[in-house]
Amino acid sequence: MAKNLLAFSGGVDSSALFFWLLEKNIPFDLATVNYHTRQTSHEEVEYAKTLAKKYNKKIFIKDCKLNKFSEKKARDCRYGFFEEIIKKHGYDTLILAHQLNDRFEWFLMQFGKGAGLKELISMEKWEEREFYKIYRPFYNVSRKEIINFLHKRNINYFIDESNFDKKYKRNLIRHEFSDKFIELFENGVKKSFEFLEEDKKLLVDYDWHKIKDLYFFKKSIPQKDIKKIDLILKRLGILPTKAQKDEILRTDFNCVVQGKIAIDSNKTNIFISPYVKIPLSKEQKEFFRTNKIPPKIRGYAAKEKLCDMLYTEMSTDVLKNGKSLEN
Repeated sequence: MAKNLLAFSGGVDSSALFFWLLEKNIPFDLATVNYHTRQTSHEEVEYAKTLAKKYNKKIFIKDCKLNKFSEKKARDCRYGFFEEIIKKHGYDTLILAHQLNDRFEWFLMQFGKGAGLKELISMEKWEEREFYKIYRPFYNVSRKEIINFLHKRNINYFIDESNFDKKYKRNLIRHEFSDKFIELFENGVKKSFEFLEEDKKLLVDYDWHKIKDLYFFKKSIPQKDIKKIDLILKRLGILPTKAQKDEILRTDFNCVVQGKIAIDSNKTNIFISPYVKIPLSKEQKEFFRTNKIPPKIRGYAAKEKLCDMLYTEMSTDVLKNGKSLEN
């Protein structure tokens, strides 16, 4: 049976999701983060503890005190904590409480930045990460429906007052645009997202080879290649910014992202792997040179002893046909 971890804050969405999972008999444990930014922060953690004890759930708590609060720093702290728990305790799935209003809010934020289809609807019901999956059961449920669910069952929840501070761009979009639009056109927005998701499936190319955490695929055109790289980076735990994607293109697919993930290429293929620097033997250097394996990938391939597998994969007709070996 899969082990599930629920990201729980005690707010509207995660409180409803907690009881929805109970009703559906889906097993899960709790992870909660205390940013110590509000007077109610301690009460929210105590609420999480109470629910965990009452319903026999394990609970993991992180104190994340930021010198200066920012959405990015908070997100990095939060997801770093979740992934630490997932690795240490062997969870398969991280359950998140994102819902329809969140998706439309994200859509508008990306639309305002000048994004493409993949970025506009990147919040999916199921999402593959490097060593776990993300599940968003409420991704097509509106906040209004969630509040009705809570009120019908007399379920307690907390209101995060910082969500009303319009100095944060997300809050401004939420209160001035997205929530008002959903209130008027909820069913239409749901249907539009369904159509967009079908269109996205037709456009997204998942054809690549994967050996452990080393990915490679045949070069196409830069616009297609960068979209594929973006998908692979997300699987490796990196959410690339526009500036980072621009850098990848500017360097002709030859750079290290966030000091963690190497991207390199030869005349025909693009390679992506964790960035590792280790001494190479004379035989390894000759193998990489002969088989045109670019420098930034060599450390990881040598460390994980992938030379033979890499040679086999690159020698097959599968690569020539552009088929994926991942599935």
